[in-house]
Amino acid sequence: MGRGRVELKRIENKINRQVTFAKRRNGLLKKAYELSVLCDAEVALIIFSNGGKLYEFCSGPSMSKTLERYQRCSYGAMEANHRDQETQKSSYQEYLKLKAKVEILQQSQRHFLGEELGQLGSKELDQLERQLDSSLRQVRSTKTQHMLHQLSDLQQKEQSLLEVNKALRSKLEESNAAYQLSWEAHERNYENRRMPAQHEGYFQRLNCNDNLRIGYNCEAPDDQMDVPSSSQNANGVIPGWML
Repeated sequence: MGRGRVELKRIENKINRQVTFAKRRNGLLKKAYELSVLCDAEVALIIFSNGGKLYEFCSGPSMSKTLERYQRCSYGAMEANHRDQETQKSSYQEYLKLKAKVEILQQSQRHFLGEELGQLGSKELDQLERQLDSSLRQVRSTKTQHMLHQLSDLQQKEQSLLEVNKALRSKLEESNAAYQLSWEAHERNYENRRMPAQHEGYFQRLNCNDNLRIGYNCEAPDDQMDVPSSSQNANGVIPGWML
């Protein structure tokens, strides 16, 4: 028949309690040893008896080093959790501050737009009016400065355009002068080519009359030799070799 389940409660009998403690202590130490060997785990076990006697087991190099490692892990995690909580708390406080500032700015913006002014007193309204006047002066001053800058830029552009126009005009005048010189040269060349043709017009070829026969064996009639014909006088002067 199997063993029954033992009820977990304090054993009132002192002797039975000491016997149970001795048995279970040895079993617990054995299990700790087996766990460190089988699983290659660093196990530290500390037991204090009812009388204050210490029983311990450590699979590491020493109990103090194992305890230091335990403190680093446990307290480091606790400190990290504490820092996270502090960070979250400070972040929430910063969020509340920023939220309050945003609400104030939104309310001020509504006041500048002329909304929700009924809840303001005369002093607050005067202060709001002064702020609006100061803002309006700043806007006008900034607008004037922008206009002056734009005017200065336009004047500089105008000056540069005038200079470019002047340069183009000078180039145009130079090109016109060069064209005039080339045209005059062309006219002179044309006149020079035309002059020989005009001089040739003064010396035209004579059309001799068939009745006029000049030669060593030919003798012209007396009336023709004495009085030249009008056609011969009109055509030109008879050369000397024909006389």
